[in-house]
Amino acid sequence: MFTKELWKGINPIYKSILVHPFIKGLTDGSLRKESFKFYVVQDALYLVEFARALSIAAAKAPKDDWIIMFNEHSAGALRVERALHDSFFRDFGMKKKNVINTPLAPTNLAYTSYLLSVAYSSPFHEVVGVLLPCYWIYWEVGKALISKGSINPLYQRWIDTYGGEEFAERSNFEEHGEERKRGNEKTFHYYKPLRVDVLGYGI
Repeated sequence: MFTKELWKGINPIYKSILVHPFIKGLTDGSLRKESFKFYVVQDALYLVEFARALSIAAAKAPKDDWIIMFNEHSAGALRVERALHDSFFRDFGMKKKNVINTPLAPTNLAYTSYLLSVAYSSPFHEVVGVLLPCYWIYWEVGKALISKGSINPLYQRWIDTYGGEEFAERSNFEEHGEERKRGNEKTFHYYKPLRVDVLGYGI
């Protein structure tokens, strides 16, 4: 299956993500609260642009069910995951205007600009290719961390969200990954976002 070929190809990148100090700090509790706060704010800003890219994918989707799915995912990115972020912001004592007025970090800006550039200018199968890494990496990292847990309740909330069944269901893109193969064997738009993901918004 093409999706398995893709995952095998990025295994070294995935391994480097699992040993990133940010990820290790989530489980052992050593991650500084300020670093986590920076990440959550940047992730909230990222999700707005990711939702736009999902909506563009919906507009380009060749099947009715896919149009529905991508639009639902776009809404879900802003509703479900925003609810998680909002709970963190309350813990941080942050107001929504403080988050909105925060500029995108350079790495975040590069990532979201690339996502939207591909979404606007490329055919459907390439848009799917550029969206897949976000889902799959968060899902796989969530699964890897769920068994370890965290001594910090704040970080455990993050792990529970991305290692849970609900996110797993939203991350099942195998059918669309096969569409990616039928459209174009090149995988550049799959690998490039993964390399950006490793940087963690510049953390």
